[in-house]
Amino acid sequence: GLRSLRDDVREVWAYRDLLFLLIRRDVSIRYKQSAVGIGWALIQPLLTMLIFTVVFGNFARLPSEGYPYALFTMCALVPWTFFVRALGGASGSIVGSSNMVTKVYFPRLVLPISKTVSGIVDFAVAFALLAVMLLIYRVSPSLTGLLLLPIFLFMALATAFGIGLWLTALNVKYRDVGLLVPFLAQIWMYVSPIAYSSEIVPERY
Repeated sequence: GLRSLRDDVREVWAYRDLLFLLIRRDVSIRYKQSAVGIGWALIQPLLTMLIFTVVFGNFARLPSEGYPYALFTMCALVPWTFFVRALGGASGSIVGSSNMVTKVYFPRLVLPISKTVSGIVDFAVAFALLAVMLLIYRVSPSLTGLLLLPIFLFMALATAFGIGLWLTALNVKYRDVGLLVPFLAQIWMYVSPIAYSSEIVPERY
C-alpha cells in the first residue's frame, strides 16, 4: 500500500542515531583534509560579496536601499550560500552513497536530510561574519527580523530539501542531473535579487 508521511517520519525517527552520525560525518569530512578548514564557509560568501560590491556597487552603481553595498549583498549571500550547499548535497545524496544504499537497509530519506541539515554549521559561521559586519557598519537589525530569522532559515532548509529530494530521485536514473544542479544554482542566483535590489526589478516580474 501507499506510505503516509507519518510512516516516513516514524521510520526516520527510528534511525535517528544513524541520521546524527551522518550529519557529524558530513561536517567532519568536508574540512578534514582542508588546509583552511571551516574557513571555507567564510571565504566563499566573502569573496562573492567583494566581487558583487565592486561590479554592481561601484561600477554599475546599483541601489542598495540606503545600506552599504557590501552589507546589503552579504545579507542575501549568507542564506543563499546555505541554500545552494544544502540543495547540492541533497540532490546528490543517494548517488554519492550508492555503496551504502546497496549493502544495508535504512530509510533513504536519512541521506538527503543529513546533507541538508549539515549545512547549518556553515550557515552559523557565515552568519557570525554577517554579525561582525553589522557591528562594523553600525546597523542594528530590527527585533521583528531577529524573531523571524529561524522561520526564514527553516524555509530555506525546507525548500532545499524538497527540491533536492526531487532531484536526487532523478539523479539516480539520469546522471545529467548532477551536472545540471550547479549550473541551475548559478543561473538562479543571478535571476534572484541577491547581487541587486528587488527595487530595480519591474513590478510585473
